Amino acid sequence: MTITPAPPSAPPTSRTPLDLTRGILTGAVTGSSLAALVVGIVLERAPLLVGGLAVPLAYGLLVLAAGAPERAREANIVPRTTLAKIESLRATGGETSDVPVRFDLTVAPDGGPAYRVESTQSVNLVDLPDYKPGGIVVVQYPPHQPWAVKLVKRPTPDWEDRATAARIESASGPALTDDPPPDGTVGGYLTLLALLLGAAGVIFVFRADLFGPDDPSDRPPSAAGPADPGTSSTTIVSAASGTVALGPGQSLFDEGRLRLAVDSLTKGDGRKREALTVVVQDRLLTVVFTPAGSQAPGFDLDALPYPRIPALVREARATLGVRSPRTWQLTAESLSGTLTLRVGVAGADGAASLEANGHGEIVRRVSAH
Repeated sequence: MTITPAPPSAPPTSRTPLDLTRGILTGAVTGSSLAALVVGIVLERAPLLVGGLAVPLAYGLLVLAAGAPERAREANIVPRTTLAKIESLRATGGETSDVPVRFDLTVAPDGGPAYRVESTQSVNLVDLPDYKPGGIVVVQYPPHQPWAVKLVKRPTPDWEDRATAARIESASGPALTDDPPPDGTVGGYLTLLALLLGAAGVIFVFRADLFGPDDPSDRPPSAAGPADPGTSSTTIVSAASGTVALGPGQSLFDEGRLRLAVDSLTKGDGRKREALTVVVQDRLLTVVFTPAGSQAPGFDLDALPYPRIPALVREARATLGVRSPRTWQLTAESLSGTLTLRVGVAGADGAASLEANGHGEIVRRVSAH
């Protein structure tokens, strides 16, 4: 029996409007969910963390549910069985006993035109010699997807007899392929754009919490930091901590500046707030307050030896063997039960530190050499 081929039909190569819509939704959900997770971690907002995890999960379940009817219809479609001629084949891997083989086939359906197909099949090494160029094999494919051809490795005796007696003329190209159609440029750009817009939307909603108010006049009363006329500073106070950042040309090392900055964190607070830790850098002050009801060892901010702190910093910068120190930092805490101050300096020669008690008296030095 000889089957004469007819011109092949081309497979679909472009995305449908439904595919584009699904890609846009996927990008938007992915971008907004990732942004919600990051913003939730930065701002310590549990609802954002939950939403960042729950939204993509719900979207995935929705996509599965929406595609269930189509998958059920496809599962009920009876595949067509026919013969095909092997034009060529090549192994594309060989690390296991089942080798992926790329077949170039001429498929000859009963009552229809023959056409070319390129299909990758998994073939056991033992069975590989049974497939040779020019050989006739039995294949199956869904009626609505003629390019999704699969070899029938154990055909019925009737089909084996037909394959033995058949002669199939080679069909001309181009060959259909079982590879998924490439994501079009427009679809890829739309998905990427939706991802970026989703992430930007979440960040835009929480921009004030992430970056602080842009206009000084919009700041809450607690954000009015200590500043002399003509200077600038920013103060942020919460239940757990407080931060003061000075503007250019200012330093907490200046006389009286540190006390003003600390006072600004408790201004207007009717109760005394103890601190777990105070960290002072050149233009940045950070105070971690003792949580309400906590038994953690805190200390009164008024107990800091403010007049001695500039001298301690000068001492650390000049006498610990660090030439031209680039940075310094003072840390005050009372975890051991008594107030302790540590001043660290760092430069090209390394790092060094000194330790002082609650009265500002030096009790220990660690030099850079």
